[in-house]
Amino acid sequence: MDRELDRVCRVVLALPEVGLRVEWLRDYLSTAPIRDAALSLDHLCEASERSDPDAREAVLSLAMLFARSSEDAFVGRLRFQVEALHLLSLGRLLRRAPVPPRSVPPPHQAPVPDYGRGRELTVGERRSLARAPTRRVFEKLLADPHPLVIRQLLENPRLTEDDVVRIAARRPVRPEAVTAIARAERWLKRPRVRLAILLNPGSPPSVAMPLLAACTRTELLEIVHGGDTSKALRATARELLARRPPLEQSDAADHVLLH
Repeated sequence: MDRELDRVCRVVLALPEVGLRVEWLRDYLSTAPIRDAALSLDHLCEASERSDPDAREAVLSLAMLFARSSEDAFVGRLRFQVEALHLLSLGRLLRRAPVPPRSVPPPHQAPVPDYGRGRELTVGERRSLARAPTRRVFEKLLADPHPLVIRQLLENPRLTEDDVVRIAARRPVRPEAVTAIARAERWLKRPRVRLAILLNPGSPPSVAMPLLAACTRTELLEIVHGGDTSKALRATARELLARRPPLEQSDAADHVLLH
């Protein structure tokens, strides 16, 4: 590792929570000289692709940051450096892909679930239900089309990982729901949630593509062989598989991201 890369990796791994690591990386990329940052992160991604355990753990936080921040200015600056300097490993996290055709109506045109009140509830009323400390109307809330309702539900302590996987795996999926999940570190750090996003052909590529860097070998194979995963994701997953060392050398690094 070069000196700057060693510093970034050391600081990130010293932070105890994924959310803190993501925020530190955001601050770093917003203030550091962008060319130097791009080169260091490319080296970090290269090390992760070779299954270096520390790099793999650090790249998980980087992938989560990119998944929720694809439109931020620092990401645009990084993409410029990726193209100018031909940074292949970092470029895989930031690779653009065609947006799948929308197969569900936008939130303001979508039918609202019947909450049993004899009328359509307002967004505010549905957000209030999403905050309630009960699962009584969770089935309705999980299918609610409004992103504000889903964001509120994702903060509910009664919500389970199985619930979030159901939202991410729904076919057709609501892109706004996937974006809301990407902004919730509590859930995006869960491997099952990330895989549900990756395997859903309706997931926004700007969310799904960075998450490939956090995949284990088994998860990459599942994406490659997925019947309806996007061509761009399958192609990138194949590239990452080709970069992995022999299986026995990568077992430990994959174990870190599975727990």
